[in-house]
Amino acid sequence: MRAIWKGALTFGLVNVPVKVYSATEDHDVSLHQVHNADGGRIRYQRKCEVCGEIVAYQDIDKAYDDGEQTVVITDADLKSLPAERTREIDVVEFVPSDQVDPLLLDRAYYLEPDSASPKAYVLLRKTLEQTDRTAIVQFSLRQKTRLAALRVRGDVLVLQTLLWADEVREAAFPALDETVRISAKELELSASLVDSFASDFVPEDFTDEYQAELRALIEAKIDKGDAMDTADTFGDADEETSGAEVIDLMDALRASVERSRAARGEDAAATPKTKKSTKKSEKAS
Repeated sequence: MRAIWKGALTFGLVNVPVKVYSATEDHDVSLHQVHNADGGRIRYQRKCEVCGEIVAYQDIDKAYDDGEQTVVITDADLKSLPAERTREIDVVEFVPSDQVDPLLLDRAYYLEPDSASPKAYVLLRKTLEQTDRTAIVQFSLRQKTRLAALRVRGDVLVLQTLLWADEVREAAFPALDETVRISAKELELSASLVDSFASDFVPEDFTDEYQAELRALIEAKIDKGDAMDTADTFGDADEETSGAEVIDLMDALRASVERSRAARGEDAAATPKTKKSTKKSEKAS
């Protein structure tokens, strides 16, 4: 796997430098369009509907069309908006894990500690496990503000982007407004049917039969000689950033708790104290 982004998880004054990796990948066979007479690749041109010219990428702007008016948005306009100004994943709050509606879950990413010592990373992971809470975080990626849930999967922290509340449609179905009577016998038989299918979910037990058959079809055509030579090139780029500021973990934790309590009007003297070690403070870098 290759990191797609680097930054730092921040909660209070604690910095946890991390690398971000896509946790999932598409296994579908990639297909493209060709001319059925000679197998030539079908390409699409960026043609202007007004002047009829083929337009280069550098001469293309974005636009919003509401059906009546079109507003052109230039690169300069986009750069004036709040964008990816920092490389920080800010923890906004820690919520009970069962409060995160699965319907909101979107893309998943693995976080790898990106420092000489993973102590701060492991501390955050163990804290989430012990408290059975999920961290709600905000960050910017590719000029978009993201909301995400930070949770634990095995020994790894997983960042899963969330849909915004207004992106989830309301399920309003008139048929469900009617009063439906379910007899005890019907419920008993239905439960019995469920029991007959009861099992533990093992994702590896399931396969995408369509994709498997498609791959078999492609291999059969290649074996039969029904194929042409092609040359494709692929490339991608990593987004990189410098490491986060080194900060003493215990001091950061203590100061963060005090600041949080002060914001809520609580007595800062109630902050738990920890005996100082004679050894050098461990760094979260």
